[in-house]
Amino acid sequence: MPVYLVTGAAGFIASKVCEFLIADGHAVVGIDNLNDYYDVRLKDYRLGLLLGAKARPLGADPSVSIYAGAYRARDQEQDPITRVQPATAHSAYLRSGAFTFHQIDIENLPQLEALFQHYKFDAVFNLAARAGVRYSMENPHVYLSTNTHGTLNLLECQRKYGVKKQVLASTSSLYAGCPMPFSEDLPVNTPLSPYAASKKAAELMAYSYHKLYSLDVTVVRYFTVFGPAGRPDMSVFRFVKWIDEGKPLKVYGDGSQSRDFTYVDDIARGTILAGKPLGYEIINLGGGRNPISLQAVIAFLERALGKQAEVEKSAFHTADLMETCADITKAGRLLEWKPQISANYGFQKTVDWFVANRSWLTDVRLC
Repeated sequence: MPVYLVTGAAGFIASKVCEFLIADGHAVVGIDNLNDYYDVRLKDYRLGLLLGAKARPLGADPSVSIYAGAYRARDQEQDPITRVQPATAHSAYLRSGAFTFHQIDIENLPQLEALFQHYKFDAVFNLAARAGVRYSMENPHVYLSTNTHGTLNLLECQRKYGVKKQVLASTSSLYAGCPMPFSEDLPVNTPLSPYAASKKAAELMAYSYHKLYSLDVTVVRYFTVFGPAGRPDMSVFRFVKWIDEGKPLKVYGDGSQSRDFTYVDDIARGTILAGKPLGYEIINLGGGRNPISLQAVIAFLERALGKQAEVEKSAFHTADLMETCADITKAGRLLEWKPQISANYGFQKTVDWFVANRSWLTDVRLC
């Protein structure tokens, strides 16, 4: 049975990647540091879906995960993946079927080394990251340490323990100042935020390890991912919550800015397809030349919720892009991938999920 490491496993996209890998009959080892950049109850909710019957009731503290430190101590049962007893350094874990979870930070090289010593991974899906353009300006150091240094730690472990493949999650924010539609061969040397700069550095580090040590790395650049259980610092989640609760929507600019919205299931499917041997490639995963304005998104959400939005406009942020539009020709050619889920269907699924989980989402803090 193939065994895959998924970093940032409690995250929005990574948890869906875990779900799809497991459904395809693979074993998944997920790691996450469970930090409190945003309300950890969303991370706990996603982890709970992966843990199934072993999931725990959501807690009340937005800063502390119910799974933080809550592991089996010195469990002596045989690991179904490695067929040996858990290594001492990793006797603390949570497991449900083909999914095993360890609370590990990719910045912690000794913990990663112990993990790679214990498991023989077939590939690494590196989706752990500090995300968010605006917050990266407030705390740039953590973006460099996680997104760049954390990626270096994984590449070093792969080199040392013979794991050839990594799929590295990157961002469309790198295309700032480039002509549209954004294609992978455009120079992306003018990042407008520490977040974008840290992801560019990770891409370059991965290329170095490809050239030096023949690691096979596919970089996937995501375009405005949305869907159920999304991040609360992203516009769709925030807009749904504000409209539902009758609170003013905070919109930067006049709302005419547009994004190449891409549903999370499509993104997860493309990420997994990128796990094939390709050498070193950068591939866009986006809606495909179909940008949608924030005004249009708000109008759809108003109809779906049956409520009128009150819009509160602020100055357009200098680190934001006015429009994003992905050229996904390469994804079609190399991965035979294109988005299958329409934006409107995705927005409706997101609203339905919010309404079904309103009882606890009411208390979720927004970033």
